[in-house]
Amino acid sequence: MQRSPRLILAVISFGVFIAADDLTVVSTMLRQMVFDLGLVLPDELNRAAWIVNAYLIAYVVIMPFMGRASDLIGRRNVFTAAMALFLAGSIWVPLAPTFNSFLFGRVLTALGGGAMVPVAMAVIGDIYERRERASALGVLGAIDMAGWVWGPLYGALLVRFLTWQWQFYLNIPLSLVGLILGWWALADLPPAGRRERIDWVGAGLLAASLLALNIALLGSGDVGAAGGFANLNQAPAWSAAPYYLAAAVAFSLFLVSQRVLSRFAPPLIDLSLFVRRNFTPAVLINFLVGAVLIVAMVNVPLVVNVLELDPGEAALTSGVLLSGMTLSMAVMAYVGGKATERFSYRPVIPAGLLFCLAGLALMGLTWRPATPYTQMGWQLVVLGVGFGLVTAPIGTAVINAAPEDQRGIASSLVIVMRLLGMSVGLSALTSWGLDRFNVLRTHIVLPPLTDPSYVKSLVEGLTGVTVTVLTETFLISAGVAGAALLLSLFLRREAVEA
Repeated sequence: MQRSPRLILAVISFGVFIAADDLTVVSTMLRQMVFDLGLVLPDELNRAAWIVNAYLIAYVVIMPFMGRASDLIGRRNVFTAAMALFLAGSIWVPLAPTFNSFLFGRVLTALGGGAMVPVAMAVIGDIYERRERASALGVLGAIDMAGWVWGPLYGALLVRFLTWQWQFYLNIPLSLVGLILGWWALADLPPAGRRERIDWVGAGLLAASLLALNIALLGSGDVGAAGGFANLNQAPAWSAAPYYLAAAVAFSLFLVSQRVLSRFAPPLIDLSLFVRRNFTPAVLINFLVGAVLIVAMVNVPLVVNVLELDPGEAALTSGVLLSGMTLSMAVMAYVGGKATERFSYRPVIPAGLLFCLAGLALMGLTWRPATPYTQMGWQLVVLGVGFGLVTAPIGTAVINAAPEDQRGIASSLVIVMRLLGMSVGLSALTSWGLDRFNVLRTHIVLPPLTDPSYVKSLVEGLTGVTVTVLTETFLISAGVAGAALLLSLFLRREAVEA
């Protein structure tokens, strides 16, 4: 029986959805997890942050290796192996007896989940003609973002009515279904072709570089802000320096290895990819989009937490506001795919970046302590429209630029660049925001200590300064979106129908 492309798309999208849900579900379960795992806050906040950090690092590090492996040993083998890893982690996590054992299980699920999106994108490149890829990638992007939206809500429901362990108990049958369907649906994919050895040296060096870089970046900015703690905290600048140095050394050795090994055997990444039509502008644009996206995802809860005294009300309001952005992202990812089919990706990407720029500029110029949430909400929808529009055309540009035997690694690079952009954006946000806050708070004018209004004036002053700093980051992000818009002009127009 010949499987239709739509059926294959449905199967790989199912895997992507459960992986995306697992990526964000922790945000609303984190406090309960920390309590049940016996961690004491705030003393063990750094350990608690590794519930998120370990997943993110493993998620990023595995992508290039699994993407390239799918080029060499076949999409079916890698996709089902990824689902098996995800299944193993889902079994391990709720049964873990210690915190370190729990982290090991989270790493297993991250290794599986991190492989699914780039391999799914490569599968789309294999089964769809050039003129149809953008629409299929739009569907995949919409489902991926729908998983992002569903995750926090799903986590909140589980904590409210069951326990956080049920996230992983329910993942077990879902993963089994995904494993069986993946093995069946991908059976008709063309074989990997000539079997070649995996560049283990290059894979190890790139993994080491990404590992060190992500530890450095996440250490420079409090990822707990994205994971539910909603505060900003920065480690001393010198503490991350050894990791940055290690990342630079490992990456330099990786580049040398790719040059040297390419004379004898296929390298992990063929560096000639970066001189192919539209490849480099597309992955750089995705890096900048990631940096802008994390600013919105982190700063919106921070703004609401400053304005709302009740933590529960703040969490609910933040969730509703961000849901408006992510839902519009999901819808417009599909629309962006359809538009790319009709007009090519050259006009669609700049249009999406214009929406990003406009949304961020509006947020930076108009958000104040008295700004109504309805206004914040529609401006976040504008921003979400922009993020959604660029999803499919960027993926299409990268896949169309890559040779058939390098679609897996190309797809992984575009995702890795967005995730690295998010890490860099979070680190820069934390560093600049804290410095700016320390400067502005010295200019708060307060009445004498004996004045009854002193405390009220202090609270209002700190609130105003905090909101000012956060909205200034929106304006800076608008500038980053503008840089991405300029970069998009280097994309050479290509008719997708060709």
